[in-house]
Amino acid sequence: MAVTDSPFHIVSNAGSGSKDAHEARQQIETILSEAGRPHEFILIENPEQLADVAKKAVNAAAESGGAVVVAGGDGTINAVVQAVLPTRRPFGIIPQGTFNYSSRAHGIPLDTSEATRSLLTARIKPVQVGMVNNRAFLVNASLGLYPQLLQDREEYKRQYGRRRSVAMYSGLVTLLHEHRKWVVDVEHEHGRETLRTPTIFVGNNALQLEQIGLEEAEDVKRNRSLAALIVEPVSTGKLLWLAVRGMLGNLGEDEHVRNFPFRSMTVRLLSGVGPKGIKVAVDGEIFWCQPPLNFEVAPHPLMLLAPAAGPEK
Repeated sequence: MAVTDSPFHIVSNAGSGSKDAHEARQQIETILSEAGRPHEFILIENPEQLADVAKKAVNAAAESGGAVVVAGGDGTINAVVQAVLPTRRPFGIIPQGTFNYSSRAHGIPLDTSEATRSLLTARIKPVQVGMVNNRAFLVNASLGLYPQLLQDREEYKRQYGRRRSVAMYSGLVTLLHEHRKWVVDVEHEHGRETLRTPTIFVGNNALQLEQIGLEEAEDVKRNRSLAALIVEPVSTGKLLWLAVRGMLGNLGEDEHVRNFPFRSMTVRLLSGVGPKGIKVAVDGEIFWCQPPLNFEVAPHPLMLLAPAAGPEK
């Protein structure tokens, strides 16, 4: 189904002091104005107000019969998806992040101008959404070591700059530290078991799963299931080797990694959990969640605006 004339309500970072953010908005504005496409920018002045900004954009789209568009990275996209998903409004992406898995998996151009032009002739593509305790995710959700890696990486980037070398060094430092082994009860449609693990990772992005070497990418690609990856308790040296195998694209072949597809999975924490609960990473953003953790495929898909001639991924 093509969407060729509905207004765009664009959620974008205000980019105070950011030349890149300002230039990106100018490019988007020029292309949409020249095409005569109705649009408005709804700016994020404060990251803490992102949820309110997302609701404002969704309400405006509902009133105008238009689409919500996000100019941002996976984390910003995730926050807006929370508001859009229940309404089933069309949802577009103009990628502005570092990894942009949500965009790349569906053939959305990474260049700002090209992504904006692709929206003008976009079609609606139903896209599977994952949920953890009623919070949506397009890329992945995890607990244990992976959220710690993300948190440490952001801290290092704040101190030393947002460079790939800083991210890699931060990951190495985190892996070399001692980390907690969680005792969990895992139940899904294939069975139930109690085990110890430093981390549980749930993927919903076929591109990312293919890159690290999980065959469950095909199940996710066909909107049939999510993919679970559970690491057995291993030494620090072995964790480093697992990280290398992930970069080489053959992580799923390691004997210390359990991976399987599922549509619904409950994780109960049997080891001590504080009053705040447990840290969970969702599309790169970290929040506190009270167990048990319920992972599942959302009951209905996201109505993504995908390029009309984009590759099917």
